[in-house]
Amino acid sequence: MKTLYLECETGISGDMIVGMLLDLGADQEVLKKALSKIEDDSFKIEIKRVNKSSIDCCDFNVILDDKNENHDHDMEYLYGHEHHHEHEHHHEHEHNHEHEHNHEHEHEHHHEHHHEHQHIHRNLADIEKIISELEITENAKNIALKTFKIIAEAEAKAHNKPIDEVHFHEVGAIDSIIDIVSASVCFDNLEIKDVIVPKLCEGTGSVRCQHGILPVPVPAVMNIISKYNLPLSITERKGELLTPTGVAFVASVITSTSLPEIIKPVKIGLGSGKREYKQPSILRGFLLEDNLQNKKDCIWKLECNIDDSTGEQLGYTMEKLFAEGARDVFYTPIFMKKNRPAYLLSVITDDENVSKMEDIIFSETTTIGIRKQKMERSILPRKTVDVKTKYGDVKIKVCEHLGQEKIYPEYESIAKIAKENNKPYDEIFKTAIFEYKGQEK
Repeated sequence: MKTLYLECETGISGDMIVGMLLDLGADQEVLKKALSKIEDDSFKIEIKRVNKSSIDCCDFNVILDDKNENHDHDMEYLYGHEHHHEHEHHHEHEHNHEHEHNHEHEHEHHHEHHHEHQHIHRNLADIEKIISELEITENAKNIALKTFKIIAEAEAKAHNKPIDEVHFHEVGAIDSIIDIVSASVCFDNLEIKDVIVPKLCEGTGSVRCQHGILPVPVPAVMNIISKYNLPLSITERKGELLTPTGVAFVASVITSTSLPEIIKPVKIGLGSGKREYKQPSILRGFLLEDNLQNKKDCIWKLECNIDDSTGEQLGYTMEKLFAEGARDVFYTPIFMKKNRPAYLLSVITDDENVSKMEDIIFSETTTIGIRKQKMERSILPRKTVDVKTKYGDVKIKVCEHLGQEKIYPEYESIAKIAKENNKPYDEIFKTAIFEYKGQEK
């Protein structure tokens, strides 16, 4: 189990994430092998060391051929504030930014051949097909697919279109697909379990893009932050520091916003951004020592009092909440005003599922109000292992506290094997614990 702390003081983007993960030790050969399976000869990748304000960083770059090159990322901001050009390819940003001179008028790209760049506009189904056919681990595949779905949802909301009708622009181009796949492969390769992101820092101002003049943060970024309850800090810096790809990846992997008071970094990775502001664009990641002490994370508790729903409704609601990702759901008998018997519905869920849980509760019960509270909890380090027994493999959750192991065979795994072998549940339970202790020796 590894914990990654992301310091996003100067923003976050897809290429910065990949550079940071490579700097932390993600295997370059594993990444190159994964990307070699993408049937597209319009790109190549470059991994190099660069200096940002004399700080050594890892730079991940996707180099495209002339037909697919995106030349519209060196962006000038509107309304008279400073901007420092860095004429490097910023391959990851999704908004088709156009150059502007003197903040007053647009101009054509100055290329020797003055040719137009016809980018492929893929929809979510097109991208899912590309990713599903890659020879990468299931975990890496799931992270990449989840990240793209989060972006698609945000763009669909921004443009008021069904998700399957959203045709991505830059995020559907091959370079952005490479960014997200690369970040997912590197993240999986490092075997990271927990991700702590205390805040995402963004600048201010406006930007001219394909859709017109947009405020910073741009709509897609704000839609992701709002839906997934990500912590946002608006700084006084002029510029766009957060990209939809970077924020969507955070939404895909974040497990906590609470950084322990004392941390023990075992490795630090720095990923370089492509734009130059007064403060260098660097994403810093810390792999933290797992010292087997109690960890902390945050969950949400949703509650409502229900006195006029049927038992069938309540049972169905519980099933649906669990099916959609609730960590726990339970009912407590209570008495309300006029001594009416009722139930207190309690739902424990993650940041990303709060809105979904609320929708289910409002749709399936008679309640007209939901109380919610963000709560910090202490959790024991845990791992899940497969234990071989003469009856079959049993999944066991193993926790540790003050050097002592706590062993919990998983119910579903025990019940399945007990039924298949026509044995008492308790016999399989005790056999699993006995075999685990024997294998550990």
